Amino acid sequence: MPRQDTQGPTRPGPPPTAVCVGESMAVLLPDRPGPLESVETFRLSVGGAESNVAGALAALEVPTAWISRVGDDGFGRRLVAEVAARGVDVSAVAVDPHRPTGLYLKEVGGSTGRDHDLGPGRSRLHYHRRGSAAAALSPALLADPAAAALLAGARLLHLSGITAALSDDCLALLRALLADRRPGRTVSFDLNWRPSLWRDRDPAVLPPLLDSADLLLLGADEAQAAFGTGDPAALRRRFPSPATLVVKDADRYVTALERDGTAVSEPALAVEVVEATGAGDAFAAGYLAGTLRGLDQRRRLRLGHLSAACALTAPGDQAELPPAPVVAALLDASPAQWAATRVSADGIAGPALPTVRAASADRRPSAERARAQ
Repeated sequence: MPRQDTQGPTRPGPPPTAVCVGESMAVLLPDRPGPLESVETFRLSVGGAESNVAGALAALEVPTAWISRVGDDGFGRRLVAEVAARGVDVSAVAVDPHRPTGLYLKEVGGSTGRDHDLGPGRSRLHYHRRGSAAAALSPALLADPAAAALLAGARLLHLSGITAALSDDCLALLRALLADRRPGRTVSFDLNWRPSLWRDRDPAVLPPLLDSADLLLLGADEAQAAFGTGDPAALRRRFPSPATLVVKDADRYVTALERDGTAVSEPALAVEVVEATGAGDAFAAGYLAGTLRGLDQRRRLRLGHLSAACALTAPGDQAELPPAPVVAALLDASPAQWAATRVSADGIAGPALPTVRAASADRRPSAERARAQ
């Protein structure tokens, strides 16, 4: 299977420490709120849980690869080029000459008064991914030399429940990857519950997959929808095998529960939200980066929260983290200092930050900062 041509090198920096496997798609974003029939123009972007995590890990200085399949089309070329531009290794992304790149449209509610308007603050994703190139991912991937080399050297393999819903072949791939346990490699699995993907498939395949991971990430709301409970203790009993289970309770707390019963909870930061898309993937990347760095449980959760907060204050799926001294200060902050921290599109403010925090925590691009001075 040929590889997708990209702008620039496909192997930036050292060999990947982390590998993310799964579908990403082209995205059409409307130029205005309201029902789709009222939209005149759409902006092309790209998105997908696993490539979002890969890009956020790369931004956190974790060498990362993304493995998938795309169509031999403009959407596929755009997708791979953008993921590569985030510093992600895309050398094992295959091009399918017969199947298209997946696509979804975002519908944003407003106050237009039109029929079928979702209403302010609401949005809906419309998927066109059935029969996509990525739906043909299968255990044959394990025999592909480029993919096999990346998987063999990874300390972290990140998967999600989305892949299991795409096709029987994709489900078989997840089962094969979870069965291929290797010393020194952690397998993380994010539920990423997407009800629309499971309408014609049996979600009963999910629990054994989740219980086969080393590290399991779930949203309390999605776990409630998928398994009938969002309670961290109940979920820990439901999935006893993973070493760590992380339950995200929306914008309030995240709780990490170890197999021995130890539990650590950490509140989310106060955030002025610009766009919610990608925050869950950013949290996963921050938490996983903290795991790879050997941080204690509380600091892993805080790095996840900080990564998610920065994504919430950016208009796209990816966001820039503040400078290292600011990150370090927040990870080491007292509970009171952490609770008093505020994150917005203009930067981060809080009592734990360095003395020159106004400059240190400003996350705007350097050119924009210069114009503001």
